[in-house]
Amino acid sequence: MTGTRPAPEEVPAFYRGYVDAAVGADLGEALQHAAEAVIAAFGAVPPDRVDHRYAPGKWTVREVLLHLNDTERVFAYRALRFARQDATPLPGFDEDAYVPAARAARRTMAELLEEHRAVHGATLALFRGFDQEDLRRMGTAGGKTISVRAIGWATAGHALHHVRLLHERYLI
Repeated sequence: MTGTRPAPEEVPAFYRGYVDAAVGADLGEALQHAAEAVIAAFGAVPPDRVDHRYAPGKWTVREVLLHLNDTERVFAYRALRFARQDATPLPGFDEDAYVPAARAARRTMAELLEEHRAVHGATLALFRGFDQEDLRRMGTAGGKTISVRAIGWATAGHALHHVRLLHERYLI
């Protein structure tokens, strides 16, 4: 998969930090690096810290991992729709509403990590099937226009953003 970084006009301002945070010269490399970082970081969380919050009202470690899984699914769905030239504007999603509805505390970290591997495997397979024309296609989600390529890079950067927060704020 050779997806170079997107041009600035392909990336809404909200996603630029995620795209910039992604590591790699190629989209496949960036996605793989992000998955490995998530598995390593969240896999190392001690059992007595999975329900830790770094501040009142913030998500637990387990909720953050579930959020990563949900977000990757949403991003992949958007990429699929746009790559297939579906011009229907897609709604945004409220991750703050998703997290409590998902009831992460019912799930073990092992289950959530296995889910991440599965979700990420599907994301990689999806993006490997895109050619350069597919990656350049644009669509609208949450009122913002974004390219398929930018969604891929944002997926990788979003995961790394949360890995960084796990270390910096959760002190894990």
